[in-house]
Amino acid sequence: MPRLFIRKAYLSDLESVLELYMRAFDETERLSPVQARQMFRRMASYPDYALYLATLEGRVVGAFELLIMDNFSKAGIPSAVVEDVAVDPKCQGSGVGKKMMRFAMGKCRKAGCYKLALSSSRKRVPAHRFYESLGFRKHGYSFLVELEPR
Repeated sequence: MPRLFIRKAYLSDLESVLELYMRAFDETERLSPVQARQMFRRMASYPDYALYLATLEGRVVGAFELLIMDNFSKAGIPSAVVEDVAVDPKCQGSGVGKKMMRFAMGKCRKAGCYKLALSSSRKRVPAHRFYESLGFRKHGYSFLVELEPR
């Protein structure tokens, strides 16, 4: 059976990541390659913020972003946020997402985080069951405000 690897993304991976997000999220628009490279470089300038990939036989089958951040509250204990979790639809249910989230949780434990948070659209009920199966629980409320682009 082929082995799944989780690793930080490289600049050269961006086209594959953008294609994955189009498939996984049914998006009709995406970042241009130039925009993606700019964003990737900006993310790399932040400490403890990275795009991670799950690869199977060299092919990108999953991705997520992980931000580990310092806090002034909680006596300075860091926390983390995972965003844009995506698994190729052809690989969903095969353990890719589980391995990615366990990898993220392990990184957070090593960093001494007191929590790993994520948000998910109310419509993504199967995703909610998946996260709950990994020990995530509903906590508080998630609020957002739609802002007009500059």
